Amino acid sequence: MALSTLVTVAQLAFVVVIGLYFWSLLKGQRGTRAAVGREGRRELVRLRALRGVALTVPLAEKTRPAAFTDIVGQDDGIRALRAALCGPNPQHVLLYGPPGVGKTAAARLVLDEAKRTPGSPFRPEARLVELDATVARFDERGIADPLIGSVHDPIYQGAGPLGLAGIPQPKAGAVTKAHGGVLFIDEIGELHPSQLNRLLKVLEDRRVQFESAYYSRDDENVPPHIHDIFEHGLPADFRLIGATTRQPEEIPSAIRSRCLEIFFAPLTDAQVDQIARRAAAHIPIEVDEGAIRVVRRYCQNGRDAVNLIQIAAGLAQADGAARIRAADAQWVADAGQYVPRPEVRRRKNPEVGSVYGLAVYGPNLGAVMEVEAVAVPAPPGRGRITVTGVIEEEELGARDRKLRRRSMARNAAENVLTALRGISGPDPQDFDIHINFPGGTPVDGPSAGAAMAVAVYSAVTGHAVRHTLAVTGEVSIRGGIRPVGGIAAKVRAAGRAGLGTVVIPCENEESLPGEVGGLEVLSVDTISELIAIACKESVALTPARGGEPASILSASPQG
Repeated sequence: MALSTLVTVAQLAFVVVIGLYFWSLLKGQRGTRAAVGREGRRELVRLRALRGVALTVPLAEKTRPAAFTDIVGQDDGIRALRAALCGPNPQHVLLYGPPGVGKTAAARLVLDEAKRTPGSPFRPEARLVELDATVARFDERGIADPLIGSVHDPIYQGAGPLGLAGIPQPKAGAVTKAHGGVLFIDEIGELHPSQLNRLLKVLEDRRVQFESAYYSRDDENVPPHIHDIFEHGLPADFRLIGATTRQPEEIPSAIRSRCLEIFFAPLTDAQVDQIARRAAAHIPIEVDEGAIRVVRRYCQNGRDAVNLIQIAAGLAQADGAARIRAADAQWVADAGQYVPRPEVRRRKNPEVGSVYGLAVYGPNLGAVMEVEAVAVPAPPGRGRITVTGVIEEEELGARDRKLRRRSMARNAAENVLTALRGISGPDPQDFDIHINFPGGTPVDGPSAGAAMAVAVYSAVTGHAVRHTLAVTGEVSIRGGIRPVGGIAAKVRAAGRAGLGTVVIPCENEESLPGEVGGLEVLSVDTISELIAIACKESVALTPARGGEPASILSASPQG
C-alpha cells in the first residue's frame, strides 16, 4: 500500500513538473508574442512618421514624361514601339539608344496604352516590372536570382517552418512577377551570360522550371502547391522590353533574334533646348538665352539638360537672381565636367588636303570628323606614310580567347595608297604623307578610307576639296568603295553640321533615312567617282578597274 502511494505521488509530481514546464513555455511564448507585438506597433508608428516627412519633388520627377507627346525627338521609335506592343500579337522588343532620351519612359507608357487597346491580350491588371541589369546580381550557388527566381532550400538560414520540415521553397523572380504584363530590363547587355541563357529558355517555354536536391515527388509532407510548382513550373508569359546603350553587335544574337529591334535617336541641340525650357518652367524660373546656348552645347540628352538647369537655378536663387544667367550655366558645365557636343565647324572655303569624314561613336550616334593630309616630296618610290589620331591596336574575342590585331583605320590608309596608285597622276609613293584625325577622339574602322583617299589625293595633286561635302565608305585595294554601317546616323550628323552634300557607297543606298533634311546624297562605286565629286576642280580620272573616265555626272543623286 505504501509503495503504491509512493508511486502515485511520484507520478503526480512528474505530471506537475511537466505541466509547469509547458506552462512556462506557453507564458514565454505569450510574452514573446506580446513583446513582438509591442515592438511591431512601435516600429509601425515610426514608419508612419517617416512617411509623413517629404522633401520637395525632384525636378527630374516633375519633368518625367506623362504621355508620349512629352518624349522629345523619338516619334519614329515610339511609333515602332506602339506597333510592336499595342496590337493583338505583342512582340519582345530591344530598345537601342543613348542614355536620357526616353527609353524607360516610353516603356512605362506603352503598356498603359496597350491595356486600353481593343484586342490586346494585356488585361487591365497587367503590370510593368522593372529590373536594372547592372544591379541584378548573379549567384553561382543559385541561392538568389532576382531575374529568374530561385529555390530556398531547407539548409539556408531563414527557411522557416517549411524549411524545418525539410521542404524546399521556390521563390518567384521578375519573370514570374511580370506574368501577363511587361518585363523591362534596363541595360540588358549587362546581364550575366548565365542569366541571359536562362532568360532565353523562359522566353521559349513561357514558364520557369525549378530543381532542388531536397525535393521528392513522393514526399507526402510537401504541400500541394510546392508539388505543383516543381512539377509544372511557375508561369512567366510576358513581353520583354530590353533597353541598352550598347551597339547591336554587342548584344548576343540569340536574344536579338527573338526581339524586334527599335532605335531611339540622339537628341539634337534644338530638342535639348526644348527640354531645358520645359524644366525651367517647372521650377519655375526664367532662363537667359545665353544659358540656353550653354545647355545646347554641353548637354546631349534630356537628363543632363534637366540636371544642369536644376543646379544652375540653385546658383541663381542663392545669389538672389530671378533668372538663370549664362555664367550660372557655364559654371555648372565646368564644375560637372560636362563634355561639349562633338561638332565640327564648317570651313568657309575649299582647302587642299582637308575633307570631312563621317563616323559612328555610340548607339545610333553619328559625328562629323575632319581628316587632313599633308604630302611632302620624297625620293622616288621611297615615300613614307604616317597616320595619327587613330587606335593603334585593338583586342577582339571573348574572355577565354582573345586576338590582337592592327588598327583597321591604319590598314585602311595602306589600302588607300594602293588604290590611288591605280589612278593617273602623281604616285603616292613619291611623297612622305601624313594623315591626321584631329579632335582627340581615337578613330578606328574601315569607313574612314573614303575620307583618307580624298585627303591624300588632294594633298598630292593640289586640288582643293569641296568644303560643304562629307564622305564615308571603305576603300578596297582595287579602287572600289564598299558599304559601311551607320549610314542613317552619319547622314543625320552631316545635316546637323550644316553640310550640303554627302557621298556614300552605292550599296548603302537602301540604308538612307526617309528624310535627309535637304542634303544632297550621292552614291559612288569607285574611288575615281568619289574624287571627281569631292575635288573642287573637275579632273579627268582613269578608273583603277578600267571603263570610261569618271566625272561628277557619273554619281547617282539620292534625295
